[in-house]
This record gives sequence, C-alpha cells and structure tokens, in this order.
Amino acid sequence: MDQLCEEQHLDITIDESEIVDGAKEIIKKIRPTWPLDKLHFKIFTDGITNKLIGVWYSEHYNEMVLVRVYGHKTDLLIDRKDETRNIRVLNKVGFTHSIYATFNNGLAYQFIEGNILTTETVRSPDIYVLVAKRMAQMHRLKPDDTEIPKDACIWKKLEKFMEIMPKEFLDVTKQTRFEKIIKPFGVLKQEYEALKKELINLNNEVVFAHNDLLLGNVLYNEKKMSVTFIDFEYTGYNYQAYDIANHFAEFAGIDNPDYSLYPEEQLQKAWLNIYLQEYNNVKCVPQNEINLLYLQVNKFVLLSHFFWGCWGLIQSEHSTIDFDFLEYAAIRFNEYFKWKEEYLKTKL
Repeated sequence: MDQLCEEQHLDITIDESEIVDGAKEIIKKIRPTWPLDKLHFKIFTDGITNKLIGVWYSEHYNEMVLVRVYGHKTDLLIDRKDETRNIRVLNKVGFTHSIYATFNNGLAYQFIEGNILTTETVRSPDIYVLVAKRMAQMHRLKPDDTEIPKDACIWKKLEKFMEIMPKEFLDVTKQTRFEKIIKPFGVLKQEYEALKKELINLNNEVVFAHNDLLLGNVLYNEKKMSVTFIDFEYTGYNYQAYDIANHFAEFAGIDNPDYSLYPEEQLQKAWLNIYLQEYNNVKCVPQNEINLLYLQVNKFVLLSHFFWGCWGLIQSEHSTIDFDFLEYAAIRFNEYFKWKEEYLKTKL
C-alpha cells in the first residue's frame, strides 16, 4: 500500500479526561483481534502540548499502539493535515513511525523502542553524533518533488502566533502577573520586526526542518545505536540554522529549563562539524564553514526563544495541561532579551 494514501479515519472524539476509555474505542477499530480484557495502558506525561497513551496486551509490549489526543485549541497553533502528511513522507523514507489511523482529535501510531534524551545524554558524544547526522539527513530531503520555497515557514507561523496570542487576560490575578513578567505587545512587535530584518539578511539556507527537536522528540535506541525523531507538528521548510539553534536551546530541558546548559562554543562546533560532514557528504569541513554556521546558529537562537515565548502565551490561555505556560513564556522572552545584544552584534 502506498504510505502516502490516507490511513483509516475514525469518527471518534476522545474526551481528554476519559483517555483510557477513548483509547479502548480506537483499539476496537484498528486492532479488532486484541483481547479487550488483557489490555494494558500507560499514560505518558512528558509532553506539554498533547495527551499520549500507549496500549498493548499481555506479552505483546512491542506491538504497543500510541494514541495521541491533541491538546485543547492546539489547532490554533498546528496544521494537523500538514503534520500527518509530514509523518507519512518521513515514514516512507524510513525516518519515523507509521500512522495507523487518525480520529477527530488525534492519531494512533506505531510505538518505537528507545529512550527520550535527557539534559545529560543530549551532550554525550555517542548520542549527539547520531542526532547531528540524522538532522543533516532530514535537511537533505526534498519530500514534495517541488521546488524548495524561498521563504522560510517561521515568519508566517510566528506572525500568526503574534496575532492570536493574548494581549490581556480576564482573570485579574493572571493579568497582574502577565503585566509583571511579560513586556507589552508593542515592545515585542518592534523586537520582532528588527529581528526579522536582521535574520533575513543572513541568507541562511532553507531546508526541510523538524523545528521542534526538544529532548522528548528524540528517541535513542542503545541496542541499535540509532536515533529516531518524533512529533512533526511544526515540520516544514525553514532555515537550517534555526532548526539547529532550536535543538541547542532545548539542551536546557523543559520542566525547569536551565539555560546554563546551552552548549558551549566547543561542543557546538564539534556538533556542527559532524552535521556539515553529513549534510555536504564530505570527510573534511573547512573551519570557516563551521565558524559561519556557528555564528548564524547563535543569532537564530534568538528567534527560537521569541517563537516559543509567543507559543507559551497562547498555551497559557487555552491549554488544559498542568504546566505554567505563562512562566515558560517569560523564561523564553528573558533569554531573548538577555542575549540579543551580544548575539546580534557578532559579525560574520
């Protein structure tokens, strides 16, 4: 069967608070032979966008089906048709899991064995070499047999975020806190315009990028010495340096992000060397190429902080997940303002 044809779509909507019952309904449809009285369920709690549950039956753990229920109002942030198409495209070339079915507010897909990265393992040479190579291989893909667009998807996406992000909150306590920890919208808009102008002038290459390579979106399989990327909600044609910078920013972790863990120059350059060898298919990369990409990456990390700051504000208004999105937005904007002068004044 052609992987790019539509998978089964189920007219089922899962209630976020009844995720086990909902997952059981999905299993009845896509795995009709599974014994319902022997099903096991595991709720994964790493994600802060969607709810995820694994379902399998006794002695068949490796056949687990993952059922992902989209977070409340995340359709404001994510084009779900693009997401499922990206998964199919990447599955076809052996990059990620397959989709078994979509349903009204989520999808069911293949379980892949592996451990998500931690703030320690992401820095381990055995692992970061695999990540750098995998990202380079993804960036070389030309999945649509169409011309690569000249414009990166980030600007349109971020401009939409800025349009829909809350400018004030009805809840008085939240509003007071919002005013205290987030700069006024007028200031953020000005910053955005200046940053866009600066970064467009870098003429960085546009590639097929993941755009959300946080620690939880990389699965490391020690037995196979391989990494698999998952969650392609933000995947699209974007700046090469943005995708790398966004991954480097994620070295800090999510729950209590610690940006002192942002990779130092030596680690970044070692990582970029591996990446460029794979991306350009060469054994030796001239130092000036590594230096150039290094400087671009550290300018684009500002855009990553800004993007996820806006995202955090939208989530703080709509998400039902127990996470302090307003605080997260403030942390990302603070990082942006902290490094803006230093990174932007660095000359190529």
